[in-house]
Amino acid sequence: MSGQWHQGKRHGKGTAYYNEEKNSWYKGDWVRNNREGCGLRCYPSGNTYSGEWKTNQRHGKGMMRWLNLGQMYVGAWQDGVQHGQGTHVWNLRRKDGSQYSQSNRYTGEFAQGQRHGWGTFYYAGGAIYEGEWKNNKKHGQGKFTLSDGRAFEGHFVDDQIITPNLRAHSAPLGAFPLSHSNSSLLGPDMALNIDCLLDMIPERKRDTERKQVEFVVLRQERELRSICSFYSRLGYARSPENTLLLSRLQFWRLLKDCNIHHHGITLTQIDRLIREDVDPAEIHSPFTPVLLRKLISYLVIVAHHIHSKDMVSPKYLLAACFSKLMTDDILPNAKNVKGFLFRQPDVGVVAMNYMKRCWEVFQLFCTATRDEQTMTCHHLLWMFKDFQLLDHKLTTRRLLEIINTESHNPDNLSASVDLEITFLEFFEVLLGCAEVTCEQVSETLKEDHRVFGSNTETRKDSPEVETGISSAQDGSQWDVKTEANEIPEPAEYTDDPEGEIMCRPAENNTKDCKLELKMKTVDEFFNHFFFPASDYYQLVTRKITEEKHHPESQVALDKMKQKPNNAVRTTCSYHVLSFVGSV
Repeated sequence: MSGQWHQGKRHGKGTAYYNEEKNSWYKGDWVRNNREGCGLRCYPSGNTYSGEWKTNQRHGKGMMRWLNLGQMYVGAWQDGVQHGQGTHVWNLRRKDGSQYSQSNRYTGEFAQGQRHGWGTFYYAGGAIYEGEWKNNKKHGQGKFTLSDGRAFEGHFVDDQIITPNLRAHSAPLGAFPLSHSNSSLLGPDMALNIDCLLDMIPERKRDTERKQVEFVVLRQERELRSICSFYSRLGYARSPENTLLLSRLQFWRLLKDCNIHHHGITLTQIDRLIREDVDPAEIHSPFTPVLLRKLISYLVIVAHHIHSKDMVSPKYLLAACFSKLMTDDILPNAKNVKGFLFRQPDVGVVAMNYMKRCWEVFQLFCTATRDEQTMTCHHLLWMFKDFQLLDHKLTTRRLLEIINTESHNPDNLSASVDLEITFLEFFEVLLGCAEVTCEQVSETLKEDHRVFGSNTETRKDSPEVETGISSAQDGSQWDVKTEANEIPEPAEYTDDPEGEIMCRPAENNTKDCKLELKMKTVDEFFNHFFFPASDYYQLVTRKITEEKHHPESQVALDKMKQKPNNAVRTTCSYHVLSFVGSV
C-alpha cells in the first residue's frame, strides 16, 4: 500500500496491490481501510471498474468492463451489483476472438443485477424492443420494431410475445399484421418451410409456434444473411457481393465449422432430415443450391433435432431450440473456417478445379442405401487400398487420423469407420492425404526455394546489382475469418506442371511462398497420384468384366493388377525430377 494513512489505517488517496504479480489492485479513495469514494479497481482477470465505492463495494455511479466477455456497463450500482438506471453493452465475439460488426445494447432500469423495469434493447441485427422487463426477460407491455421499420406492440410473457394481443403499426415498408393465422413475419426470401416440424405439434398451437420461431429469425436476420453471403463465396477467387448462391458443399462446411456433427448426428443424416421432395440423386449432391430461405429452414429443423430433447417443457419449443442453436453453436463459430478445403482461400480455389472429377470417383465407390447412394469411411479405406496409394508415409493409421481430424473424439480412430460421409468429408480427406503423399515433393521444392532465395539476397547485397530492384513486399492475404464484405483476391498459380514454382524476387515473402507450395502440392497429388490411380483401377475393373469369360486372359490381368502403384509413382517421379531440374 502506498498513499495516505490516518491512525494506522488507509485513509485518503492511495494504491493497494493484492497479489505479487501486481495485476490485482485498487487506486483511489480510502476511508478507514475501506474502499470508499472514487477509485479504479483492476482484477486479475483484466476486468476493471472505475467509479464510486462504499464500504469496499461498487456503489453509486460507475463503469465496469468485462475484458474476456466483451461486455461493458455504465450506470448506477448498489451493494456491488447493477441497480437503477444504466446501459449494458454486449460486444458479440466469435471463438477466434474477432468481433461482430454491431453489438447488443440495453439502456434502462436494473434491479439486483438484472434488467427489471422499463428499458430499451437494441439488437445487433437492427431490431429494437422498448417496454417492460422482469428478471432479464421481456415481460409486460412492449413494442418490437424490426430492422426494416415494421413495428408491433403487444404483451410479452417470459420473453415471448403473446400473438393474439398484437397489433401492427405503420412503418416505412407498411404494416405487417400478425392477427391473422395465415400471416408471416418473414419476407418471401426468408419464408420458412418447416411443415415437417409443425405437423408434430397440436394444430391449435402451430400458428403460434411458427410465429415465435419467425420472431427469433428476425432478431438474427442480419447475421443470418451475413453468414449465408460469407459461405457462398468460399472457393471462389472473385465473388462480387450477393452474386453467388450457397451450395450444399458450403452448407456442409458451415455445419462442420459450428460443430453440429458433435451432437451425435452426421451430415448425411442431416441431408435426410431436410431432403424435402427432391430427386434421390440430389439428396447428397454438393452442387445443389441452398437459397437463404432454405438455409434458415434447414437450421430450424436441425435445431429441433439436436436440442429439443434438452428443453424442459418450453412454452415455444421451435423458437427455444433455434435460439439455442444460434446462441450456442452458430454465432460463436460461424466464419471461423476449418477443414482442408476452405481454410486457406487460395488453396480452396485451386482445389475446386478438381471437385467435379472427384465427385465422379466418389459416386463410383458409393453403395446403394434405401433409394440413395452413400459412402462410409470403410469404403474410403478400401478405395485407398484398391488404388494402392497406401505406403510407408500414408499408412492406414495416418489415413484414419486424417479422417478423424474434426471428429468429436479424434483419438478413437475406429469409431468413425462405419459412419457415412458426405462428399465434403471425402474431398477434404483427399486434400489431407495430399499433404502427406506429396510431403517429400514439397520439401524438395522448399529447399530449392531457400537456395534460390539465398542467391537472391546475395545478389541484392552485391555492388554489381542495380539499385532499381525492389525489396519484397508483404502481400495481404485474405483471412476467411474476416467480415462478409471482404473479398478474396484471385489466387496466382499455374496449371503447367513444368511451370515455375518459386516466388519471384518482388514477391519473396515466406508466407506467400508457403501458400504457393501448398497450392502446387494439391495439383501434384491429383494429377500425378490420385487421378492416375483411379483411371488405372477403372481400367483393370473394366478389363476384368470384359474378359471374365476368357481364362487365358487371367494371367495378363494378374500382371496388370500389380502395375498401377509402380506406374503411377514412376510417372510422378519423372515429373518431379523434370520439374525440380527446370528450377
